[in-house]
Amino acid sequence: MRSRAVSDYSRRILDCLEPSNRVVSLLDCGCDDGEWTLRLGARIGAVRLYGLEIVDERRLAALRKGILCEPGDLNEPFPYEDGQFEIVHANQVIEHLKDTDNFVKEIERTLKPGGYAVICTENLASWHNIFSLVFGWQPFSLTNVCEKRFQIGNPLAIHYDVAPSNPQSWQHNRVFTYRGLKEIFTVHGFIVERIEGSGYYPLPNRLSKLDPRHAAFLTLKIRKAGTTESETK
Repeated sequence: MRSRAVSDYSRRILDCLEPSNRVVSLLDCGCDDGEWTLRLGARIGAVRLYGLEIVDERRLAALRKGILCEPGDLNEPFPYEDGQFEIVHANQVIEHLKDTDNFVKEIERTLKPGGYAVICTENLASWHNIFSLVFGWQPFSLTNVCEKRFQIGNPLAIHYDVAPSNPQSWQHNRVFTYRGLKEIFTVHGFIVERIEGSGYYPLPNRLSKLDPRHAAFLTLKIRKAGTTESETK
């Protein structure tokens, strides 16, 4: 079920992107090895790809793929100029951050007027998280909170019995609900254009389209106020 949900939100993300005939710049926040970043670029067409990645090994892999990837902690200011990007993307990133306000402000600062961002993350109000709380367990989306074991507090979590090292940058800190995810961006001045759900455990995925508020994952498209260069020409 999770694999199907991941495939679905991947399609939602790609569908939010706007193909372009002129060269635009995209920043992928937490770009990992750059494999998914390349798929974003292929969807857009004419694009210059940038990335921020805290894990050095993964950053170097992205560089080898031709992505202009910088080392960076997304809790800190981004190493880019104001209004540098037409598009910012962050998939399964916001839940790992301690300073969400800084992250949102930096997206707003580095986007051009009229530019947009696509954010995808887990939904704290999904039914499988709600039922975990009924049993007195950690919600699935907040089991990844310990450095000594990958997941704690929920015996049904996928990696519950796995005990690898779990660095802080991998751990979940803040998980948003449907309303909370929208509001953290609107209070910073963004316009919400689209929000969709993926995954509806344990029921069929198609129900996430009817009730995204309780879907497993949320994909959000937001836009910075203003007019793009192409609209002024």
